[in-house]
Amino acid sequence: MKKSVEKALVITLVVVLGLPAFGLMATAGVNAVATSIEASEIASYGQKVRVGDRELNVVISGDHADTVVLLPGLGTAAPGLDFAPLIDELDDTYRVIAVEPFGTGLSDQTDAPRTTANIVAEVHEALAQLGVARYALAAHSISGLYALTYVEEFRDEVSAFVGIDSSVPGQPGGEEPIPIDLIATLNDLGITRAIRAVSPDPYAGSPFTAETKRQMGLLATKNSAASTMVDEMAHAADNFRDAAGRSFPVDLPVLLFVRLDDTDVEGWVGLHREQAASVTHGILVEMHGDHYLHYANSPQIARDMDSFLAEVDRR
Repeated sequence: MKKSVEKALVITLVVVLGLPAFGLMATAGVNAVATSIEASEIASYGQKVRVGDRELNVVISGDHADTVVLLPGLGTAAPGLDFAPLIDELDDTYRVIAVEPFGTGLSDQTDAPRTTANIVAEVHEALAQLGVARYALAAHSISGLYALTYVEEFRDEVSAFVGIDSSVPGQPGGEEPIPIDLIATLNDLGITRAIRAVSPDPYAGSPFTAETKRQMGLLATKNSAASTMVDEMAHAADNFRDAAGRSFPVDLPVLLFVRLDDTDVEGWVGLHREQAASVTHGILVEMHGDHYLHYANSPQIARDMDSFLAEVDRR
């Protein structure tokens, strides 16, 4: 978690503790009722794939020979919707599969610990169920960390890796614990809902429709503090420690889109420059924008991916 977010949570808790008890009871009650009502307003999308004894949701768009698989960042409540701007740019050329790991989007919750190993195994099983045998793997944020293990285990299937402001081993703050108890408390008390109601539109300037924004908000309420996502947050520090010293195979083509404006992680661009240099065919593309680069920058990301993957095919 970014340090600025953690600081904001702490400040919020201080304010909350100063509120009268009846006020907290009221916000908690409103939150519980509203959450129950909103659950019926969530629209279906994508398709379900059986993984073990549960169902994982995927969004598939485009009918082409080459496949791009998209994996989301930590805390992305609705990956299939979140990636929509990039999917729209890519699906004229590729079959695009946006995977919603357990605990996100319309996928089931799970009791399996959110270790890198489990997440990687589940994603791969979903792709196997779909009959996907060869693909470029594109990952946002923490999924870039999971991708290191994924490629180690399934190198023969992955043609290239594309990072979208992806996490890297050894990044400052990666091994710091996330205050999950605080997150759960704020959610249960209804404070998270209240903050969202008065906060600026997090998707301002993005290409999302009003209805898509509403659906993403409903799924954020449903998933952001649910057991599976909270468990992934709880495992984040261990997953970063597990990734220490890992790198992509030198023969794997790697394309990294990295945010220039990051002020939370020291040396962010430099860390990605080192990762790109660690493989024979690595390219770094620096971009202005926020952490979700695929919102405003999807047209350029798609163009650069297309050029990069076409070159990979020619090699």
